[in-house]
Amino acid sequence: HPEYPTEHALCPHGISVAVTSPAVAEFTASMNPDRHLEIASVLGADVTNAKREDAGIVLGDALRRFLQGLGVPNGIAAFGYSTSDIGALVESILPQHRVLKLSPRQTGAEQIASILERSLKNY
Repeated sequence: HPEYPTEHALCPHGISVAVTSPAVAEFTASMNPDRHLEIASVLGADVTNAKREDAGIVLGDALRRFLQGLGVPNGIAAFGYSTSDIGALVESILPQHRVLKLSPRQTGAEQIASILERSLKNY
């Protein structure tokens, strides 16, 4: 919220989930590409000729279009984060076991850093 007093970058939880969702979809797609393509279709993507190996890209792009259409801020950079913040963000995420345990793929610091890097700007 613009009026929330803070001396550092801050991104509300729900928005952080939204702005990282394209990169998360690209990361998780290999575990269930058909489900990812189904979700992309629900979001309006034409998946008629989509390949299973492209499911993450297809869903990531569909999510980006959807989020942009809603007027969601353009990635975590819109909240003041930059590449130099990625390490600290990763360290703050690692203790949140639900993030790691609910992921369908093995997830550690390197994967989280990659997701955050790709989430700096979405469009």
